Amino acid sequence: MKTTLTAGLEHTFSYRVPREKTVPFLYPESDLFREMPEVFATGFMVGFMEWACMEALRPYLDEGERTLGTMINITHQAATPPGMEVTARVRCIEVDGKRTVWEIEARDEADVIGTGTHERVTVNLDKFSARVAAKGKATKG
Repeated sequence: MKTTLTAGLEHTFSYRVPREKTVPFLYPESDLFREMPEVFATGFMVGFMEWACMEALRPYLDEGERTLGTMINITHQAATPPGMEVTARVRCIEVDGKRTVWEIEARDEADVIGTGTHERVTVNLDKFSARVAAKGKATKG
């Protein structure tokens, strides 16, 4: 990771919510999810917040690096119907080596829909993928 990354970095990222990112699509094999209203699912909102942080970090990554989410602490305060645009404003509040911490606020066109903090760690993608592959082989014994 480039040393030019410092706390205070801000980034804004927007996304129009499609029907496929609503609650019934989160775990379609579950009748409990399928029976819920079609609103932006918390699980997809979390992914959207991570995506915003990943985009903010993109210019600071070296060749072969990616970032992994390691902690998320958010609220989901308001429902968003499909078709609305959501916007995340992220601000880096800590850089500690390969670890970054982000403050996040997400809004739809009417309300604040979620706030919180998120931690990411920078890894070498090839090394990480090799560790995951080895773990998979070890469990298949």
